[in-house]
Amino acid sequence: MPTSPSLSSSSSSSGRSPSPPKTPPNLHQNSIDPDSKWLVQKFGGTSVGKFPVQIATEVVAKYIDSNKVAVVCSARSGTSKALGTTNLLLRAASEALVRRPKPLISALNSPNGAMSPYSGLFGQSKDMPHSPPETPRRSRSASAEDAAAAAASLTPLTVPQRGQTIPAFNTTVDLIRQEHFKAAADFISDPDIRQEFEEEVDKDCDWLRSFLFASQVINEVSPRSKDSIIGLGERLACKFMTAVLQDQGIDAEYVSLEDVVPEVEEEFLGNDTLDQNFYDNVAQAVGERVNRCGRRVPVVTGFFGPIPGSLLTQVGRGYTDLLSALLSVGLEASELQIWKEVDGIFTADPRKVSTARLLPIISPDEAAELTYYGSEVVHPFTMEQAIRCKIPIRIKNVSQELDANNSGIPEPISQSQLHEMAQQAVYQHIHNPHKKFPTAVTIKERIIVINVNSNRKSVSHGFFAVHVSMAIEDALTQKLFDRLLMELVKSGSVSVHRNMAILSLVGRNMRHLVGIAGRMFTTLGNGNVNIEMISQGASEINISCLQLPTPGKMGPWLF
Repeated sequence: MPTSPSLSSSSSSSGRSPSPPKTPPNLHQNSIDPDSKWLVQKFGGTSVGKFPVQIATEVVAKYIDSNKVAVVCSARSGTSKALGTTNLLLRAASEALVRRPKPLISALNSPNGAMSPYSGLFGQSKDMPHSPPETPRRSRSASAEDAAAAAASLTPLTVPQRGQTIPAFNTTVDLIRQEHFKAAADFISDPDIRQEFEEEVDKDCDWLRSFLFASQVINEVSPRSKDSIIGLGERLACKFMTAVLQDQGIDAEYVSLEDVVPEVEEEFLGNDTLDQNFYDNVAQAVGERVNRCGRRVPVVTGFFGPIPGSLLTQVGRGYTDLLSALLSVGLEASELQIWKEVDGIFTADPRKVSTARLLPIISPDEAAELTYYGSEVVHPFTMEQAIRCKIPIRIKNVSQELDANNSGIPEPISQSQLHEMAQQAVYQHIHNPHKKFPTAVTIKERIIVINVNSNRKSVSHGFFAVHVSMAIEDALTQKLFDRLLMELVKSGSVSVHRNMAILSLVGRNMRHLVGIAGRMFTTLGNGNVNIEMISQGASEINISCLQLPTPGKMGPWLF
């Protein structure tokens, strides 16, 4: 039975490098070969939730003999997407801002003379959630030690005051706890390892309750506070995966990156997005932290701490993919593997198009374009960081055999190669016009089209077109959307069309493929699909059109 090291991670802010913890006997470690290259393996939340033992025994264990493996985990998803840890954490954050009803009438002005809910000299209600529930009153003869022990045994929300309602987020936190306890019972056989993991879950959930209660008191969850709340999901997932790896005989170490981000003077950033220097510094910092693990397999949190402007705002929910790319850069890894429940990138969504084919290889530009236009494969920031340092990305299926076919994103090609490919595309079209040149098709739904028409002789500065149409994702709150329309109305008449979709055809050298646009729109016309807007991207590797959603009209199209 392997002995479990502590799941608690040492702080990365320490100036000196602590020596790696003593390795329990008979545990499998990373390659001892000093020439072995790092291999970064990123696992999605559903993979961690459904296949943790398979990840340990069939993926990590088979790579560490010839590589130095680093594991990055997203927050685990449980029995359903709605019960995924990230969704539950977001729900808890929203519930912390829900105000509980307060009685508004006192006995002095009550029309029926009912007893006031307010009592005491200062008229405070026992139902008002201005402070954590009090410790139950004790006899004056009770010792101070007993009182302190009683207070210490209470968490802010486990024992509410008489008559005080328990906040809604408390139930959500309990659900997060239950999901992780169930996962431990299902996948961790060693009782000592399981008990230590459960203790960590309890500590993290208690911290979350206190944090949410404080947010409820001030009635605010700031962007950085939301970052901290969401980051708990990755911490729990990585502790769980560390425990599973240890249970399967692999010497793993939990690595938290909450304090790894270098300090940045926020006033120098302004309102712009984080620049490349910031990402380079983060890559160096995470690489140094992981290198301190020695031969142990680091299990790294995808959440890498508070950053200027909030991680969710600057990056979005794909920050775990970004961290895996930055870690690959910091470690100078030979490859970044992204393990999902799909075989890789397809020519179309296989759930909608039965004839979709797996792409064995796809260029970085094409992959980025597919991601931007709705294909949920890899976060675009991830590809940008890995490609800059010529680190190939491979999409692999955690539920399939290791030697199964998967998609790969190689190093970017040079401009001379690109010119040669363009000439070859034209040549092949002339001699083989029936060959399918586009790489893939993707669709992005929930799009709003805004048309602005101005026939004024003198228009406002910056608005020179007579008619402008724009497509935006339906992600704004109604309040923000109304403000946007109020500003646009100043320039002309505005019309809004909802429930649209962007259909994009992606492929290298699209502008050199004679007749491809005609084939695309002829196919859509034959399917009785109405086109509202047509656009060719500035990257010249996609043709997009805006269409009304037509249920039942999904077909093989060009595939």
